[in-house]
Amino acid sequence: MRDILVVGIVLAGSLYALRQPWVGVILWTWVSLMNPHSLTYGFALSFPVAAIAAIATVIGLLMTKERENPFSESPAVWLALFVVWICIGYPFSYNVDGSWEMLTKVLKIDIMVLVTLMILKSRRHIELFVWVVVASLGFYGVKGGIFTIANGGNYRVWGPGGFIGGNNELALALIMIIPFMRYLQLQATNKWIRHGLSLAMLLTAAASLGSHSRGALLAIAAMAFYLWLKSAKKLTFGIALACAGIGLIIFMPEQWSDRMNTIQTYEQDSSAMGRINAWWVAFNVAKEHLTGAGFDMYNFEIFARFAPDPLDVHAAHSIYFQVLGEHGFIGLFLFLLIWLSTWRTASWLIKNGTAIPEAVWCRDLGAMCQVAMIGYLVGGAFLSLAYFDLPYNILAIAVLAKQWVLKHRFTESTELNPAKSNPLNTYLPSSGKPSIFRP
Repeated sequence: MRDILVVGIVLAGSLYALRQPWVGVILWTWVSLMNPHSLTYGFALSFPVAAIAAIATVIGLLMTKERENPFSESPAVWLALFVVWICIGYPFSYNVDGSWEMLTKVLKIDIMVLVTLMILKSRRHIELFVWVVVASLGFYGVKGGIFTIANGGNYRVWGPGGFIGGNNELALALIMIIPFMRYLQLQATNKWIRHGLSLAMLLTAAASLGSHSRGALLAIAAMAFYLWLKSAKKLTFGIALACAGIGLIIFMPEQWSDRMNTIQTYEQDSSAMGRINAWWVAFNVAKEHLTGAGFDMYNFEIFARFAPDPLDVHAAHSIYFQVLGEHGFIGLFLFLLIWLSTWRTASWLIKNGTAIPEAVWCRDLGAMCQVAMIGYLVGGAFLSLAYFDLPYNILAIAVLAKQWVLKHRFTESTELNPAKSNPLNTYLPSSGKPSIFRP
């Protein structure tokens, strides 16, 4: 029954996407983040659900005339340059054949991000996109939270597979969607939806702790600190955060506390030292190879040549060293510029989202994008999630919201004053004062 349901939804949605490609974007996002076919037991496990959704979306994109320029904002430009650099370096990979599978995955994800920027444009589209992102991963957050509470935190919460199959990877993904749950709660008018989202946030936080991930603990602590720092009522908000955090931590068993305490004694932890060994490999590889060693670099031959401890072959477990080793210093530079420009776009939303009453939701969305990015940039320092879909979905959300504000501002100003029909007037100073809409 599950197989029929999942495949039926994908086929029906793909047919509809041929005429309404935005439906294909939503469908692709659901399939790529939630991996619903991994919850089945029959033919859907091997059914190409993601490929069908992507192909239908691209065909629908080619058939419609309502396409936007995906490179209107700098995050998309840096993303495209990063993809180009990866493709340039691919033929020089240590193992070209072994790198092919990951290259195709990365290209699919990044191309679909650009397709998303070309298709989604209305507030309805953007908020539906956020809902799908939250629901796709929130399912595992709520489920994992209930599991953690039921067993007292004695067993770890694991992911569904793919990029987030491990406990650490799932934990970071769950932490990153909590801010967007908060965003949806701020926009909700129905009290039951607001209460449901409050419960979902608590259960998702419990699931992230139930993963026993040390990186996740650091990420959620960084997010909480940033929220407190930006809060207007620091005392009230700080007390609420402290109560929630202490309540969850007290609930966790002693084995969880023992594992978290190893953060302070990482020198005695073989896993932590293995990561540091892999970081040195990435740095040494990047010094010698301009384009890095490619995706398939974690093997005895590479470590025998570049590692302080050649016998401890270990994945990078860091988005920064992962990109550094696989794509060199230029790749890391482009990767960092993607997130710097996305952060600046979110800052722009926070600053300019209150210029018109209808755009306040964009201010809230920009703030939550930044909170989620804090979680990714901190937690990602200890996980190999450089190519995971979710951060790039955040990029798309920030860019789409900025485009919505700019278009809405231009439309409103044109209606009030036809003399402002030139789009450049949106950015020109008025009465000697700089426009608040200057990028």
